[in-house]
Amino acid sequence: MNIHEYQAKELLSGFGVPVPKGIAVFSVGEAKEAAEALGGPVWVVKSQIHAGGRGKGKFKESGAGEKGGVRLARSIDEVVADVEKMLGRTLVTHQTGPSGRAVKRLYIEEGSDIDRELYLSMLVDRATSRIAFIASQAGGMNIEEVAEETPEKIVTVHVDPAAGYMPHVGRQIAYGLGLSGDQIGECDRLLATLYKAFVDKDMSLLEVNPLVVTKAGRLVCLDAKINFDDNALFRHPDVAALRDPGEEDPKEVEAQEHDLSYVALDGSIGCMVNGAGLAMATMDIIKLYGAEPANFLDVGGGATKDRVAAAFKIITADKRVKGILVNIFGGIMRCDVVAEGIIAAVKQVGLKVPLVVRLEGTNVELGKKIIADSGLDVISADDLDDAARKIVDAVKVAA
Repeated sequence: MNIHEYQAKELLSGFGVPVPKGIAVFSVGEAKEAAEALGGPVWVVKSQIHAGGRGKGKFKESGAGEKGGVRLARSIDEVVADVEKMLGRTLVTHQTGPSGRAVKRLYIEEGSDIDRELYLSMLVDRATSRIAFIASQAGGMNIEEVAEETPEKIVTVHVDPAAGYMPHVGRQIAYGLGLSGDQIGECDRLLATLYKAFVDKDMSLLEVNPLVVTKAGRLVCLDAKINFDDNALFRHPDVAALRDPGEEDPKEVEAQEHDLSYVALDGSIGCMVNGAGLAMATMDIIKLYGAEPANFLDVGGGATKDRVAAAFKIITADKRVKGILVNIFGGIMRCDVVAEGIIAAVKQVGLKVPLVVRLEGTNVELGKKIIADSGLDVISADDLDDAARKIVDAVKVAA
């Protein structure tokens, strides 16, 4: 789960992390009041969307001005003018794709006296099963570009989970960032605090870009991006309450309501599968035959007829879907339940694209009979290879 920058800063501030003062606003009137409360003389007006690259982003609509989604204002009137140009418009960045995201809220923040911009992040490194700190003196830039062009500028330090955070980690990062004197101890204290926040709140990613050194020599987190482990949200109702469904794909939000594992992709073949491993294999073989999957969708091992029907409706609601592949290997999941769910969904929403169904396992013959007796125009497949080939061919013929 992702949250907005202002929410991330409020959370980190609660742990004692140094962040600039700021106020989230939803209207021009609130923006003026926020600017007056912060006092200036310089303010930063920041678009709040779940995407990076906001500063370099561009608004779709005319009248939004040439400046990007993060703007510097030197008067309250300028704050108000920027908010009027940004609020409600669509911001396009390298992470949003060409469709962009509507800016429904802004963050008015006090200006910072910046001397240097650094990069700092924490993530769970699956290769080592440890939390890793990643830092670079090339702050304020896309870290992917730094890793590709100047990898020597990136410092990575892993934390031993048995020992937890230790001061030597902070010193390594501080030296890698070119800090000196009192800044080394300050960096150590900052990293220790961030580590505690990361672990206590079950984060999967914490990115501070940039981490700035002010002209007074202090370290301040000028930006903050946090991702949380969805599987741990039951332990953190305060974090779950920060979710903004308006920033998420509506299909993914609906899938969560039905306890489905769904991720929207860019292809044209919708997939409904039980089991994450089988779902990945299904997507791979679709690509092998020259097509692209439109989604990852795992209905789970104990799905009911209603959940299967909901999954099918979510797939068919995607206008990019030109064909559907249902691939079920029944263990706990019974093939007849899948068949009943598909029929129920088709009767409600119709079937306008080719549908290939491959069933195997528990009650497979009954499942096949239910589909055959339904009168639906369904293409039956014997195995995964046969199913992938048939759906790709059917989509090509339909096109």
